[in-house]
Amino acid sequence: MNVKIVQFSETKVAVYEHTGAPKTEEISLNKLISWRLENKLSTKKHQNYGVHYNDPTSVPLEKYRVDLCISYEHTVATNPYGIINKTIPAGRCAVVRSIGARKNISAAHYLYKVWLPKSGETLRSFPMFFHYVNVGPDISEADMITDVYLPLL
Repeated sequence: MNVKIVQFSETKVAVYEHTGAPKTEEISLNKLISWRLENKLSTKKHQNYGVHYNDPTSVPLEKYRVDLCISYEHTVATNPYGIINKTIPAGRCAVVRSIGARKNISAAHYLYKVWLPKSGETLRSFPMFFHYVNVGPDISEADMITDVYLPLL
């Protein structure tokens, strides 16, 4: 895998905080999509992210956490979906591009378990996050592009 070190720019996001089994993420994602549609946010201008606080294979499913995010510069108004504001901080990151289905992205495992121990780099105190480069019902699983970021000091 081709690992690059990049400087990620601070990104303000609108977030739905998902907690629970990954198989229930679609319910949470649908809330974020409904909010996006209601606020007329295009998928071209407003990028999609997932901030992964833990690995679903290493924690009890009820403790699995991911913030489902859309880049959004404004203050999120109170809404029935539970969408709130957060920020993905600026900083150095190792990044790997993954092409294909978004379930069990092997690039995340590779960055954390293979590349990091050999790299001499140190983790920053922010979790791994994914940038879902292309999203929507017209994107086939084979064409999905995901950039996986590992925050570094």
